[in-house]
Amino acid sequence: MQWILARPEQPPDWFIHMVQQYTPKSRGLYAAQLLWQRGIKSCEQLAAFADYKNYRPASPFEFGEEMHLAIARLQQGRNNNDKIAIWGDFDADGITATAVLWDGLGQFFSKNTQLIYYIPNRFTESHGLNYQGIDHLHQQGCKLIVTCDTGSTNIDEIIYAQQLGIDVIVTDHHTLPEQRPPVKAIINPRYLPSEHQLFHLSGVAVAFKLVEALYQTLPDIAQEPLTDLLDLVAVGLIADLVQLSGDCRYLAQLGIERLRADALQPQVARRRPGIGRLLELCRKNGDRPTDISFGLGPRINAVSRIQGDASLCVELLTSRDIQYCHQLAEVTELANTRRKSLQKDVQEQVFKKLSEVDLSTTHVIVLEDSQWPTGVLGLVAGQVAQEKGRPTILLSTQPVGEKTKEPLLARGSARSVNSVDLYQLVKKQAHLLHSFGGHPFAAGLSLLPENIPLFTEAINQHLGESLGGKTLKPTVQADVTVTVADLGKELFLELKLLEPCGMGNPVPKLLIQNCWFENAWHCNQQDWKGKKVQYIKTDFNIRDESTNSPFPGVWWGHYKDELPLGRCDCIAELDYNTFKNRYEIRLIAVRPTATSVMTDVNTELIIDLRHQQYSSLNHQDSPLLIRDCPSSWKDLLVCCQQSVYNHQQLAIAWSKPHHQPPRQIWLTLVGIAKYLSRTNQPVTHAQLLEKLAIHDQTLLLGLQALEYLGFTVTRKDTQQLQISGNPLTNSEVISDAALARFFAAIREEQFQQNYFAEVPLSTIITICEC
Repeated sequence: MQWILARPEQPPDWFIHMVQQYTPKSRGLYAAQLLWQRGIKSCEQLAAFADYKNYRPASPFEFGEEMHLAIARLQQGRNNNDKIAIWGDFDADGITATAVLWDGLGQFFSKNTQLIYYIPNRFTESHGLNYQGIDHLHQQGCKLIVTCDTGSTNIDEIIYAQQLGIDVIVTDHHTLPEQRPPVKAIINPRYLPSEHQLFHLSGVAVAFKLVEALYQTLPDIAQEPLTDLLDLVAVGLIADLVQLSGDCRYLAQLGIERLRADALQPQVARRRPGIGRLLELCRKNGDRPTDISFGLGPRINAVSRIQGDASLCVELLTSRDIQYCHQLAEVTELANTRRKSLQKDVQEQVFKKLSEVDLSTTHVIVLEDSQWPTGVLGLVAGQVAQEKGRPTILLSTQPVGEKTKEPLLARGSARSVNSVDLYQLVKKQAHLLHSFGGHPFAAGLSLLPENIPLFTEAINQHLGESLGGKTLKPTVQADVTVTVADLGKELFLELKLLEPCGMGNPVPKLLIQNCWFENAWHCNQQDWKGKKVQYIKTDFNIRDESTNSPFPGVWWGHYKDELPLGRCDCIAELDYNTFKNRYEIRLIAVRPTATSVMTDVNTELIIDLRHQQYSSLNHQDSPLLIRDCPSSWKDLLVCCQQSVYNHQQLAIAWSKPHHQPPRQIWLTLVGIAKYLSRTNQPVTHAQLLEKLAIHDQTLLLGLQALEYLGFTVTRKDTQQLQISGNPLTNSEVISDAALARFFAAIREEQFQQNYFAEVPLSTIITICEC
């Protein structure tokens, strides 16, 4: 992966002083540098960016004649008592857009009688208008469909609706067709100049502008203020792939204020109890943009990914029934739990297939498997695209649905990277596709399975020709360089000035050089009921030479063994964990530093003192002494790296260990657990390792065996464990499989240590040189 450091631009002193007015608790230097690099270079720009009260939003009627046509048709529908259907989409932007229209238009049309909504099923209908849904609405007597976050390119479906006597108003933000669709009105910011402050609106923001125009046209009808919709707008905006500038940033700022205010209310007073409960389940407060991007957004998206039908999410966001909302929030949370496990499984399968692909000749990754669930393909495609630096398309072959009598299709999702316009790339192969839609960064598509090889070859050839022989590489960009001493509250508050972050204004990426990790620990996540989820995260402390104090961090989706050994560089984001009440970094990328790479290992560097008395060794040059026998080459290599970095000799000075039988180690662990449970005392991870003379992974299996025995093992922090519970009286009554895994790990560890006790010095030198 190629690392890029943004070229530092030193802002003038007057600009730094201006920024300091908005960051009184910090020096403002990093924020000033970032803002200057991102094009905020005047007092007026800074004032509007930092405080939404200084920003002048655009009128909804800047959409011109199309907005007037839309309002006129809605007024006609109100006068004629037409039945109106909101046609939404199943992702977070589409769900919140539907909720905005449901609550907003619901001020002017009677809900459930004159106004209804329709969310397509992800599994059987996919994105956009479709004949099946239009027939369903026609049977209910609908005379007008108002789309949100979809519809711009559904020409044939719009004509079909017209033939049934149904008018269509499109509100959308996706790529436009070559000609205006035959609708009553189309409100899409893509018709505006790219520099217009409305150009980057997402689906939910466009829907809000339609409601805003109706509020202004009929000012005396609505009973609830327009601002009550802003929290929904913020959720959709931040969850979607849009640039948070202009009105997007303004609306997101206002919406977060609404979320923050509602979060401070007692449960019975919340306007949206569903959002409140969902925040509780994901352990967020609702006052940070990341509470949406890592909390609310993924959970709303998860429902359709797992169940197909996401209609319940509209009820979750708009209902005022507390008990009902709590039930829906828990269904949503469980769907997200299932999504995490599915995503992890599919990701492993995709990378296994990818190992057989020659990436040196591949510009676009296209993979297909009939067993992959379509709901998580977009998420995995995004992960692959980022890691491999190439647009990625993942497909699953399955029937569209029994009622449609469609042929077997390969359906899937595409994600872009490296500024490749994915929509145009896929559109070039439209003749091979059954359907497709999206925008430059993400797309959905379907095609006949027999067309996949031709499609793969054609799309790779097209992108290869446009690159002119260049090869795409995965990249990650850091914005500023900091030290561990810089991390904490002051820097966090300074960088908070840039929030809400998104495309065009990404979360600041911090480069930390020549650092190392300590107390790394990975574990499976738990759902809200305390059950383990097959989704890994690693907790750690990060250190460097700038301070003696370590700083906590987390690496989502990775094992601790993936952390480099010895000194390294990393790119991370600084965050505040409301659940743990601490500041921490979120690791983005990590690699060994150049100085920690093995280059110079020789016989003079390594001294073999195994099975010898080494008290008489001359310590003038302070050799690095290893007394404990390792159980893997990785354990030994980290010491080699450390000695190279510090220009030390490495003295291997262990003796053949005296091992206890696995069963005796197990009985010792059970005895410790009983004592700790009885006395309610905590124990550190290091204490257990030392007492049992085993390693991390083996201890983890031992703790799992304890849980089968009836103990509860709780991690209090990155260092301490609490063991409690009422174990079975007979310690032999335990899962044979759990105990067998623990014993097997002990035997393997002991076997390896016996090997390292006698391995020739020449072999050690050869391995270290590699």
